Amino acid sequence: MNKQFKIIVEKHSAGYVAYPLGLKGVVVSEGDTYEEALTSVKSAIQFHIETFGDEAFEVDEPILEAFVAEAGVSVNV
Repeated sequence: MNKQFKIIVEKHSAGYVAYPLGLKGVVVSEGDTYEEALTSVKSAIQFHIETFGDEAFEVDEPILEAFVAEAGVSVNV
């Protein structure tokens, strides 16, 4: 079975970090390139689902869309 996931890929000064939406637990991968991070997170997703089965999924309904928003927030640090 082939299942589609929404994956967030972040670019940092030291490389890329990728993580999927819709899974319970922490599934994070990294790579020097976008492609490496994406390949790595796909492998991590497979391992996570093989390990936890149906318990790996947060919800039964698929995530239809994912958005990235930026907002200013006043903080007192």
